[in-house]
Amino acid sequence: MHWQTGSRGTYVPTTRTAAGDPPERIERLASENAVVIFSVSSCCMCHAIKRLFCGMGVNPTVYELDEDPLGKDMEKTLMRLLGSSPAVPVEFIGGKLVGAMDRVMASHINGTLVPLLKQAGALWL
Repeated sequence: MHWQTGSRGTYVPTTRTAAGDPPERIERLASENAVVIFSVSSCCMCHAIKRLFCGMGVNPTVYELDEDPLGKDMEKTLMRLLGSSPAVPVEFIGGKLVGAMDRVMASHINGTLVPLLKQAGALWL
């Protein structure tokens, strides 16, 4: 586990928050920061969404589920929340579930993502 900050967001080891069942953990982690991404480190779509946010000047908090011993359970919970597979990347803005990459990209294209980020305090344009 490691912390990494810089142009790709803040990476947080999820093992430090091991208490609680997966739905409670996800809700708690998602509400602790303005933009939270649940990711898998080897996923190219996860990398793309992280780059999108960083390119907009947003510093997301990223939880790499493949680096968490309970990450598989969290991933299953995220799949149930979304009603789809694969479960990652999943983004929360202002503690609210935005969805998977397709929902974030649609919001970006239709112009609703920036206002949402501003409202959450993640962007100050």
